[in-house]
Amino acid sequence: MHNIAYFQARIGCILNNPVFNVNRQISYLYEVLRKSIHLSSLWMVVFIGVFPAVLNILLFSFLLFAICFIEYGNHKKWPLFAETYGRLFNRILREQETQEKFRFSGAPYVIAAALMVTILFSDVVAMTALSTMLVGDTAAALIGRKYGKRKINQNRKSVEGSLAFWITSFFILLFFGLLYSQPIWFYMYGILGITAAMFAEIYENRIRIDDNFSIPLVMGLFLSLA
Repeated sequence: MHNIAYFQARIGCILNNPVFNVNRQISYLYEVLRKSIHLSSLWMVVFIGVFPAVLNILLFSFLLFAICFIEYGNHKKWPLFAETYGRLFNRILREQETQEKFRFSGAPYVIAAALMVTILFSDVVAMTALSTMLVGDTAAALIGRKYGKRKINQNRKSVEGSLAFWITSFFILLFFGLLYSQPIWFYMYGILGITAAMFAEIYENRIRIDDNFSIPLVMGLFLSLA
């Protein structure tokens, strides 16, 4: 009995550790999980490069409608959605995504961004812009949360996280530029786009546009000038 009580006490200590406490200020491990889900959306980049734009527009439109409906159902505690989506994802949603007032998570904005860049831009621009958000934003979040010491604003963005975003996005620009033999203007406007997208992320709260949506559009607009 003593051993069982000791074991239960140890488990309690572990579960009460801040690492496992989703006190709505998401722990680093939960942030890693969030961004792993974020990175899984790279399949949309592959689809843009492989399948016709019309097919992707139809697919992304359907997914956008579906995820909006599911998130609203989860917010309203509809049994089917609360037992599936809610049980799987509520623990890794940010505080503002679980408040009583309904608010979409980042997922609909990611899909909406994929839809918009597919409609507005060429395949190479769309893939580069979407990858910049998916990979660059992931690097910014993980590096910023782990190593960010110099805070930029009240939104708790850090210099380290912003630099991680810029550097990662630059390598993405190089990858797609070289893969598709893009001219020098692609890189020049891309660098401007990365810088503008970085500021869109830093001042997300001020411009009141989710950075999952603003980053691909800003990047795409600059790249389309090339």
